[in-house]
Amino acid sequence: MALSEAPQPETATPTTFGEARPVESPNETARRTALKRMKRLAAGLLALMAVIFTVSFALQSRYPWLEYVRAAAEGGMVGAIADWFAVTALFRYPLGLRIPHTNIIAHRKDEIGASLGEFVETNFLSEAVIRGKLESMKPARRLGAWLSDDTNAERLTDELAVAGQGLLNLLGDDAIKNLIESVAREHLIKPEWGPSLGRVGERLVTSGQQHAAVDLLLDRADGWLRDHPEAFGRVVSQRLPTWLPGFVDKLVDDKAYREVLAFVASARQNRQHPVRTALDDYLNEVMHDLQYEPAMIDRVENLKAEVLDNAKLREFAGDTWEAIKSSLTQALGEPTSALRVGIRSTLEDIGKRLTTDAALGSRIDRWLADTASYIVANYRHEIAGVITETVERWPAAETAAKIELQVGRDLQFIRINGTVVGALAGLVIFTLAHAVAALL
Repeated sequence: MALSEAPQPETATPTTFGEARPVESPNETARRTALKRMKRLAAGLLALMAVIFTVSFALQSRYPWLEYVRAAAEGGMVGAIADWFAVTALFRYPLGLRIPHTNIIAHRKDEIGASLGEFVETNFLSEAVIRGKLESMKPARRLGAWLSDDTNAERLTDELAVAGQGLLNLLGDDAIKNLIESVAREHLIKPEWGPSLGRVGERLVTSGQQHAAVDLLLDRADGWLRDHPEAFGRVVSQRLPTWLPGFVDKLVDDKAYREVLAFVASARQNRQHPVRTALDDYLNEVMHDLQYEPAMIDRVENLKAEVLDNAKLREFAGDTWEAIKSSLTQALGEPTSALRVGIRSTLEDIGKRLTTDAALGSRIDRWLADTASYIVANYRHEIAGVITETVERWPAAETAAKIELQVGRDLQFIRINGTVVGALAGLVIFTLAHAVAALL
């Protein structure tokens, strides 16, 4: 029976819940081929030593010098078999025999995982290592240079758009509508409107913000009167007794028209006009009543309840979410939309600032270093624990096969070297033994 290892398992696949299998990377196929090639070479050297030993042993009585060849071949076989046993014992039972202290990797898989996790935690997940690496990398400047490239900014924008669309599709419409309704009910419907409107209005009136609206109203009134004198005259005439002569109607219309024009012009020009003062007083009174008059506050609350009852509020929440979702989905799906152009432009601006503003870059680098240091200082044991827990969940046999695939090719050189060194050692020992015997 050839002293070579059993065939390796195929690519690992997922198994039952709670048990993970090591995943094979794409380049491991090449490693598997190289490992098989080295195993055949090591086994071939052992077979060659066996053939040389057999031939030299059979002919050494006829050709005494073949004793040296036999001794070298014998030593080579011993070295090859011993190293084959040592290498094989790491990963499986040699020849299937359950010899003590063999199949070491499988038996000590959990200890290996724990040691590996501890090694990573101690030597890699340390504050000094992480902070030093980040400070040497200058991540802000690298990110800025990357974002400054139009292609990268476009690519990141596309990825963000896809992620945004996925998030919109993932969100439940009913849940979002309920959220909007609850937020509106809590912050829009539940508080009393009167006092809030009164306080805002009071500040506006005190600062004279209503004057612009009054000016606009008076300007429109003056313009309408000048453009529609006949319409004004008809309004006045309709209110006069029908028995009055027509010329009296005309005189009254003209008189009223001129008086109204003069009144509006006077109100437009005079900031202290009685109508303006009266309007200011009225607005101040209304704003005061909105804040402190229970009857006015109740009227506003009743109006609010009529305008925004439960059904209308639910409809408002649904319409709001549908409009937002539709607009965002459409904007994220169009490469030329204002939203995506804005995102891309913002990313490019950020990139330019990060590359040109050294102070900003330094602040971001410090923030990243402080954040990473905090995470490592407080959670490095949990992070390293992922390695330990993952190895613990791997099946023992597959773990041994996985490790052998990574280092097995180099271990085959031990077998080859053992064959060569064993042959030389056998030859030297046999030669020294003959020399000592000759001297005696």
